[in-house]
Formats: sequence, structure tokens, C-alpha cells
Amino acid sequence: MSESAGEVLELVRSGRAATRSDLRRLTGMSRTAVVARVTALTDAGLLLEGEELKSTGGRPPGGLVFNAGRGVVLGVAIGRSRAQVSVADLDGRELGAASVDHEEGSGPDVVMPQVAEQLALLLAERAPAGSPGAEVFAVGLSLPGTIDPVRGLCIDSPVMAAWEGVDLRPHLASVTAAPVFVGNDADVLARSERLGVARHLDDLIVLKASTGLGLGIVADGRVVSGHLGGAGEIGHTIVAGAAGRPCRCGNHGCLETIAGGWALVAASREAGRPVGHIRDLVDLAASGDAEAKAQLREGGRLLGEVLAVAINLLNPQAVVVGGDMAAAFDVYAAGIRESVYARSTALATRDLQFLPSTFGDRAGVVGCVAMALDEVLSPDAVDARLLRSRPAPSSSAPEPAATRQL
Repeated sequence: MSESAGEVLELVRSGRAATRSDLRRLTGMSRTAVVARVTALTDAGLLLEGEELKSTGGRPPGGLVFNAGRGVVLGVAIGRSRAQVSVADLDGRELGAASVDHEEGSGPDVVMPQVAEQLALLLAERAPAGSPGAEVFAVGLSLPGTIDPVRGLCIDSPVMAAWEGVDLRPHLASVTAAPVFVGNDADVLARSERLGVARHLDDLIVLKASTGLGLGIVADGRVVSGHLGGAGEIGHTIVAGAAGRPCRCGNHGCLETIAGGWALVAASREAGRPVGHIRDLVDLAASGDAEAKAQLREGGRLLGEVLAVAINLLNPQAVVVGGDMAAAFDVYAAGIRESVYARSTALATRDLQFLPSTFGDRAGVVGCVAMALDEVLSPDAVDARLLRSRPAPSSSAPEPAATRQL
């Protein structure tokens, strides 16, 4: 068995290996092969060993540890009325964060310069140029809607049409030349839970219940986005109870028209209540307002009727409730449970857990950081990085025999 340097780094990052002996035991590689890979990783600053570990709490001389301070990643979670940004180390530990409020409907030409400005300020403060660990490895960015991960842009968003088809990478060029990875907001929410309470669970449904409704799906430890990146669009499932109701997506009868945050807010306003955003309704419920609590519970019940189908199909270990409505978890989840237990199979619900999002309203930007780390610290990405960092062959070196002309 022969592991690459990237795979060796993954063994150390995951905690499965802490010494060269561990690596030899886990991989079956020779001492020479292990030394070669560890040397490549220490030369690149991704691993620390030996003398470098004296300050890390008395680790053994042959100990190995991932160097989380080698660089940083940036997270950018863009929503309908707010963008959150973050700088984190290579372990995902947040070093600095900020948020940018913007008018609903604002396009990238308005929002992205503000995002770039905040990121530049955070970097200057937390990872100033020239300091150890100042290199930006990647940017993780999320948007509501269907994402083309190859081109790194949104291809369909009912709530942020101005962002469709826009390449966002040039907007961050003044901050960093690092690669920018773009994901769906519910998918990155699912990634955040892989760093949270559900880190040891391999099969999850992560619900984003905010202005809109979406699912992040984790199956066998991997986030599943679907063929065109449209997996989890539960909010735009047609349901009988919403027949004829116009949706923001242009269709009629979507679940969102009766259970989405925007629909709950509209219903509250029609009843003469001073509610401007779903967060206002959640705050009322948290303060004990009986009408707000009943409205959120009913919204959860309506969602649960459709969620029950997904639970029967996917058989998750847990449903994690995130988004703005998760701040009223007890009330909202009670409505979801009511429908799920009534409509799902006994087997699918036997061990099912309902959990609040680990990171609250920070979950989106935490998930963006997790996405960036998944991309740039995967074994293949690390191997490619090491290959790029190798010194170019000297021009005076003999030409390889296979290429010399006779």
C-alpha cells in the first residue's frame, strides 16, 4: 500500500496518526517512504514535527501535528439582506468576522465591493501581509439558489435573480488570488454541521428554515448536491394546501407559499402585526407571544408533511434545524415532529434525532469555511500543491535521456 503525501496529511489532520510509527502501521509503507512524505509536508509548512513541537505541550520527539497556522481561508455567506464574512485558520477556527447589511434585491455590483472591503480589513488585522500564516488558501462563498460548482456561479435563484450567471471571482481579486469555491446556502449549512454536534453522524438532513426553505443532505459522510446542484429544494415542492398561491419562483402552489418565512411574515402583516422579517416573528415567539408561537409551530407542521417523504427515502440519523426559525427550536421542531412521526415509517423514525444547528446564525459562514477547507486540504489538492511548489529543474541539468535528440 502506498499513500500520497496528501493522504498522509489527512491521517494526521483526522487524528488517526500522531507519529511516523503510526503512519507506517496504518499505511504499510516503508520507513523511507514515510520519511519522504513527511519531509515534503514539513518543507511545505503543513506539518510540524520534532523540535518544532516543544511548545505544544510535551509531545513526543517523533510527534507530528497539522500546522493550522500555515495559512487562512475566507468564508462569505451572502443572503437576501445580509452578507457574513470570516477569516479562519486551517483548522476552521474563526480568527475574525464581520457582517454587511444590504437592501433586499441588491446585486453583486453593490454587495461584493463591501464584502471585499470587510475581508481586506479582517486580513489586515488577523493575518497581515508578511506574517506567518498570512497566505490565503481559498475562499468559500455561498448563495441561495442552484449553483454550478465548476464555473463557480449561481444559475438559478428565485430570491436573488441579479446574481444569476455572475462570476464573483473578479470581485475578490483585490483581496486574494486564491481559488473561490461557490456553494448553495443549504449545502454549506450541512457542511457546518460536519464540524458541529453531528460530526460523528454520516447520514443527515440539515434544514435551512429562514425566508425560504431548503435542505442540505449528507449521505455516507458526503454532502449530496444532485445532478445539477438542485438537491434539497424542498421549499418549491408543490403541495395541495398551497394550490393557486403564487410563489417567488414564478410557480404556483409551492410549500414556501404557506410555510416559508416570507409567507409567515406576510400572514402576520395581514393580521396587523408589526413584523418586517422572519427574525421578528421568531423574537415574538421567544418572548412568549402565543400567536407567533402558534404560527411557527404550524409552519413546522406543514414543512414536516413534505420532510417526512425525504426521511422515508433517505433514512437519516438526524434532522438538524438551522436558519432563522431555529432560534425558536422547541416550538418549530415540535410542529415538524408532529407531521414526521405521523407520516414517516416506524423504521425511519426509530432512532431519528432532531437537533438545533450548532452554530446558530453563524452556520452559513462556518459552512463556507468548511467548504473551502474541504477543497484545498483534500489529498488530491495537497498533492497538487506540493507538485506546484517543487523547484523547476535547473537549465544546466542534463536533459533526460527520453527527451534528448540524437
